Amino acid sequence: MLNYSNYFTEIEERFSQRKGMIHLLSTLDWSLVEIWKDAGIPLDAVLRGIDAAFDHWDKKPERHKVRKVNSLAFCAQEVLIAAQEMASASVGAASAQTEARDTGFEHQRIADYLSSNARSLRSAAVPPPARQVIAQTADELDALSQTVRDRLSSNEEVEQRLTVLEEKVIASLLSATPNQSLLGWRVEAEREMMPYKRKMQAAQISQLTQQFIHKRLLESSKVPRLSLFYLF
Repeated sequence: MLNYSNYFTEIEERFSQRKGMIHLLSTLDWSLVEIWKDAGIPLDAVLRGIDAAFDHWDKKPERHKVRKVNSLAFCAQEVLIAAQEMASASVGAASAQTEARDTGFEHQRIADYLSSNARSLRSAAVPPPARQVIAQTADELDALSQTVRDRLSSNEEVEQRLTVLEEKVIASLLSATPNQSLLGWRVEAEREMMPYKRKMQAAQISQLTQQFIHKRLLESSKVPRLSLFYLF
């Protein structure tokens, strides 16, 4: 399992460092990081890809630097290349390193996080058609929290259950959200991706658009992300 505590923050810090100024991740950026996280791309591969993308950029003549680098999407292709190279080079070493990163998770902290998300769900501003699913999810989070307190589930098992729960929540919100809102978020995603589309494959663009819409969907209803990656 990837390093929960610093996956997002280290990516944000490295991108800011290479850009030469503080850069807070946008919705598009966060959506892309979530794709990398869900795909199991190691943090080291993402950082290596960011460095490679900026190294290539720095070598360009100034007259060819028409646009500023304002999104992680600029680094998408290099991140995938770095991930493929790392996987080919040392699968065993990557597994050992990942396993070592699982230490440091206190059961109490995870249980409290799950309980906190259950409370947030119960107070979320969700449309009526989705309320039953949201209420059921809150109850399941409370039950899962108790399971963690009793040390009856591993972090991997908890994360798998949270993934299923979040998918159900998103599906219920999608069905209850007006088409006009969904279309507006899709247009917004496409507009933000436009400068970087040539650096991404069609499958990446489709997945990134979907993640962008899901993030906007959850934000609009004040529904929390459930993954342990958002624990810190």
